[in-house]
Amino acid sequence: MSSTTALRPGGSGIPKPRRGTVYKGAEGMWSWVAHRITGVLTFFFLFAHVLDTALVRVSPESYNKVIETYKNPVVNLLEVGLVAAVLYHALNGIRIMLVDFWAKGPRHQRTMLWIVVGTWIVVMVPTVYFMLEFTVRKMFGDAS
Repeated sequence: MSSTTALRPGGSGIPKPRRGTVYKGAEGMWSWVAHRITGVLTFFFLFAHVLDTALVRVSPESYNKVIETYKNPVVNLLEVGLVAAVLYHALNGIRIMLVDFWAKGPRHQRTMLWIVVGTWIVVMVPTVYFMLEFTVRKMFGDAS
């Protein structure tokens, strides 16, 4: 018998309570942390987007200046990060809904997490390529 299992009076084994954090760094904890971080990042992007778009009503010249500042390689990298955050947040949100509302969800949550990670990677590889292609050509010149 494992050292983390105690016997009930009837003889059936029950796990001993853990001390400290529940996950101790397992995948569940990291998906929870990543989901909160990507949610906050997406919120701040949307907040900034609403503010800069509202400038068009106040001062079209200021709006044009702000939009011009967005046309640089650093912002392009931030856009890639934004897409990565939104995509992970959306895929993990679907996983969370399945865990919550599907009877077998809790039993398959770890498998679903790895499906989310795999899908995220499969989608992000071509996304990064196509999003950064223009910036790389602009910075280093067209190879053709």
